[in-house]
Amino acid sequence: MTQASTLRRVIFDGNEITYQLERKPVKNVNLRIKKDGSVYASANERVPASVVDEFVISKGAYILASLERFRELMQNQPHPKQYVSGETFYILGRGLRLKVSEGKRDEIQSDGVYIYLQVKDATDRDRKERIVTRFLDDRCTSTFNEIIEEIYPIFRKYNVPHPTLRIRNMNTRWGSCLPRKGIITLNKRLLAVPRNCIEYVVMHEYCHFIHPNHSKQFYSFLTMLMPDWKERKLVLDKWEESGL
Repeated sequence: MTQASTLRRVIFDGNEITYQLERKPVKNVNLRIKKDGSVYASANERVPASVVDEFVISKGAYILASLERFRELMQNQPHPKQYVSGETFYILGRGLRLKVSEGKRDEIQSDGVYIYLQVKDATDRDRKERIVTRFLDDRCTSTFNEIIEEIYPIFRKYNVPHPTLRIRNMNTRWGSCLPRKGIITLNKRLLAVPRNCIEYVVMHEYCHFIHPNHSKQFYSFLTMLMPDWKERKLVLDKWEESGL
């Protein structure tokens, strides 16, 4: 039976590391660091706590680096939008400033520099959110479909069926696909990143219709079709780290 966890403290390079020791029926001592900054170590009840302490100390540099990275990510997390003039919304890598005004009817448009939002009641946050969300969703649909169509001819010769596009909010993936059902799903957040990054994600998912895995053959195929995919992915990773 798993015992209750205990809080322990060790010192590494002059820094105190607090971690939760969990007793579990596991073979090895395992380490887990959560984004909220909590550190967990799990070990069999037969392993002395002092041994777990030494294990945590041996991972001290990695733990401190991970905690610092998570702190930076939390600081960069965007605050919830209030849909007021001056807020920035990213579309294809460009920051567009919101300008809100009151008028007789609800309207929204963009000139590529600003998003102009006119509403009957400028104090109605929920109404503004619905209008802006619908505007961004429409841009997602048109942009993603355009890229899907541009890349598809490459795969037609491999007898890949024309895919169905789905657009969703996803927490851990930029995209996914179901080759047997002919479905490609893209993350709504992709609208914020540069277009060439979206092209990389779409190409990546298309390649899974040929190689439904991440084997060497898959990456060789991806490299053949998009030689600079690593550079595009690096840019995409930086956007993700920014907490958009």
